[in-house]
Amino acid sequence: FGSSHSGPVGQFKAFQLSRVLVVCTCLSKMATARPVVSVYQFDNATEKAETVPMPHVLMSPLRPDLVRYIHTNVSKNQRQAISVGAKVGYETAAASWGTGRAVARVPRAPGGGTHRAGQGTFGNMCRGGGMFNPTKTWRRWHRRVNVTQKRHAVATALAASSLPPLVMARGHRIGEVAELPLVVSDGLESIQKTKQAVETLKKLGCSEELQRVLDSKKVRAGKGKMRNRRYTMRRGPLVVYSEDNGIVRAMRNIPGVETACVTRLNLLSLAPGGSFGRFVIWTQGAFKKLGELYGTLKSGAPLKKNYHLPRAEMENADLDRIINSTEVQSVLRPKLEAPKKFEMKR
Repeated sequence: FGSSHSGPVGQFKAFQLSRVLVVCTCLSKMATARPVVSVYQFDNATEKAETVPMPHVLMSPLRPDLVRYIHTNVSKNQRQAISVGAKVGYETAAASWGTGRAVARVPRAPGGGTHRAGQGTFGNMCRGGGMFNPTKTWRRWHRRVNVTQKRHAVATALAASSLPPLVMARGHRIGEVAELPLVVSDGLESIQKTKQAVETLKKLGCSEELQRVLDSKKVRAGKGKMRNRRYTMRRGPLVVYSEDNGIVRAMRNIPGVETACVTRLNLLSLAPGGSFGRFVIWTQGAFKKLGELYGTLKSGAPLKKNYHLPRAEMENADLDRIINSTEVQSVLRPKLEAPKKFEMKR
């Protein structure tokens, strides 16, 4: 920023400006991060068991570009090789008729007395001919993805899952949910029956979300409906647990609901389609383990070798508010007026 003074006075004003910016950014950081999160009883959602500190990973900066890039590459690693056969389109004893018969010189099927005789073959423009540039099984199907970038993307997706506007923008119905992130007592991990799991989810305020998933079931458009993936359906809540004492079997048959272990979080589940903001339900043990896995900005991640949580490029990303603040505007030079232009006399 330019200063209206030069020398010691200008330097002092610049120093004042820098102090103001630091104070503004620190205040904004303190205001955006909640220190504790409530833990709700799994059998009585209106009762709060206790509070737990907010893990630092849930305050990571949002990087939708990184999530989309990593999701695109990681999702390619489930593909299986596919190609056309080596002789497909070339299994006919065809030969060209040559010139002088007023037809193209493309090879033609031999014989007579049938529709196939005399039809063009081999060419990629012909019905039943070979394809251009036939696909091969040795295509580069998979992608190597940087481990640190994958971890950054997961951290960003976790942070987005604790912000209600982003979760709602993704389409989840969380109007009846008490708060985000939603943490439930560890008794949820011991549920054995699907009926009990559905009742628990409805008590936690997920009834509207579960109904949205049921209403979204549609027949897939395209050839996939013939290939054992006939229906499409929206994604519902992701239940993250620490120990599986029956929760996986209880949840696996509920439409849209998925489960994941906190030590094996996957970006494909946290950001389906490359869009972060998945509705995540945490058990208390899993929520506490997040802090152990990812640590803090100072300590680093104890259980992830050579990994530190990503830092924000700007502590306060509202650049317009900073520039238009009275503290910044008071030390800027006045706006320069454009020089007047006069037409040349002829």
